[in-house]
Amino acid sequence: PTPSISHTCTPCHMHILLLTIAISSSRHRPMAIGIGWRVHMGSARQGAAVCANTSSLSPAVAHTLNRASRAELAQSLNVSTEYIIERIKALHEENPMLGCRGCRLGILHPEITEMQVRAIFEAAVALQKSKRPVIVKPEIMVPLVGFDAELRDQVAIVRAVADEVLTKAGIEVPYQVGTMIEVPRAAITADEIAETAEFFSFGTNDLTQTTLGLSRDDMGSFFDVYRDKEIYGHNPFASIDEAGVGRLMRTAIRGGRDKRSNLKLGICGEHAGDASSIAFCEELGLDYVSCSPPRVPVARLAAAQAVLRGN
Repeated sequence: PTPSISHTCTPCHMHILLLTIAISSSRHRPMAIGIGWRVHMGSARQGAAVCANTSSLSPAVAHTLNRASRAELAQSLNVSTEYIIERIKALHEENPMLGCRGCRLGILHPEITEMQVRAIFEAAVALQKSKRPVIVKPEIMVPLVGFDAELRDQVAIVRAVADEVLTKAGIEVPYQVGTMIEVPRAAITADEIAETAEFFSFGTNDLTQTTLGLSRDDMGSFFDVYRDKEIYGHNPFASIDEAGVGRLMRTAIRGGRDKRSNLKLGICGEHAGDASSIAFCEELGLDYVSCSPPRVPVARLAAAQAVLRGN
């Protein structure tokens, strides 16, 4: 089948974009398989859908600055290196994974969301006005939402900036704003969140961590014992925990589509390249999965097998 193109922005590094090529399988509601690699926006094609994950920056990033980088940053901001060091200390968090990240950072510092959204729409305008016009359809995804009020706060910024840029350019760019379902509260209150969100993407890496209260980076010290004692039947970060995380996904899908029947649903993360997880996503009726390049062959085969079993 003809590939459809979508782009996912990863603003943790600000300038890096993740391109996913969605390859549809032959079923009544096609599930797409995302192939991801880093490219520049200029490789977009006609009708591309740009899926941009806003406000993914984290204050914890500041702690990765080495001495030279701190000096360079201080010089560019015309402040002292000591000031930079003090700001880094002030931004310290004991548990950054559950700290000021995702939509929280955008709510605390709306200028970050404004900057990212402005970049998205100015790029869309530039492509549409280029000598060889490229029509993109941005899908802006607000991460780590747990309350509809968080999403509404960020959506208001998105729409205000989009209106400003598009009015000035004198053109129309179709776009959608949705969210990642990454925390249990979002799944449980999906009906409320779907009043604002136009699509859901299940971020199952974080959803697994927050549901199990388990860090995938620190589980090595006890995972083998848990598996030997059959507490864990498998690695929950390799294959979806269908009884726990999967139940939350079902709840979110039911609540979301009860409120918005045309709600587009997908999954991103390592689970999207796992055969059993893909079969589960097919069972749930998800529209697409997005995974890293090495997992694409397995993902395509698993999706095809899941469709055949379903038929």
